[in-house]
Amino acid sequence: MMKVQLFVTCLGENLLPDMLQKMVGILERIGVSCEFPEGQTCCGQPFFNSGFQKEGREIALLWMKMFADTDGYIVAPSGSCVEFVKHRYPKMFPEGTAEHKIAVQLAERVFEFSQFLTNIMEITDLGAFFPHRVACHSPCHLTRGLGVRDEQQRLLRAVRGLELISLNDAETCCGFGGIFSVVYPEVSMAMMEAKVMNIMASNAECVVVSEPGCLINIRGGLQKMNSNIRAMHLIEILAQEGAA
Repeated sequence: MMKVQLFVTCLGENLLPDMLQKMVGILERIGVSCEFPEGQTCCGQPFFNSGFQKEGREIALLWMKMFADTDGYIVAPSGSCVEFVKHRYPKMFPEGTAEHKIAVQLAERVFEFSQFLTNIMEITDLGAFFPHRVACHSPCHLTRGLGVRDEQQRLLRAVRGLELISLNDAETCCGFGGIFSVVYPEVSMAMMEAKVMNIMASNAECVVVSEPGCLINIRGGLQKMNSNIRAMHLIEILAQEGAA
């Protein structure tokens, strides 16, 4: 049986615990054994991207310590956190050091959830049933950082009853951007409102957002505009069961 280590991320653990439980359920259903390094911390991205590189590096070292002695792939429901570990960790430490070697090894093991299902497990049909019109937002770090562009759509097209709706400017940022939304709240708000208007104009009943930060941002925007459109993580869709 294949084994994976769960990288739950800060936003996932604190704000979307039900989504994480569904992720485990899906992985176990396809024959993957899940382990959880209990000492895992934030990956350090918020500090590092805010200019506190020393502090970000220290947190990265803690994260690396928790995962370095584990086996198997590392799977997370966030392209942002995966991109940071995969592309930024190896650049934090000088080549030839033990820390750099560990960072490179971990970078090779870590994958975002849809990336893991489609490219590693080579699975797109999970037997899900969700008879609704669904639009799909493409998070920045997932698409631009990891190059994950059609994996979400391939998984959604295999869902029974689901009608995949085109979304204008699907790859345009929703305005969250981690610390960006705090430093530039007015700009962030305008970007979020533009994204939500496109979602509302799509005639979708639901919008898939496979990034916890973007999901929370877009969900809040839809609620602010009194929209009935649901914002859901891809995992929540894939976990739906029902009639074939």
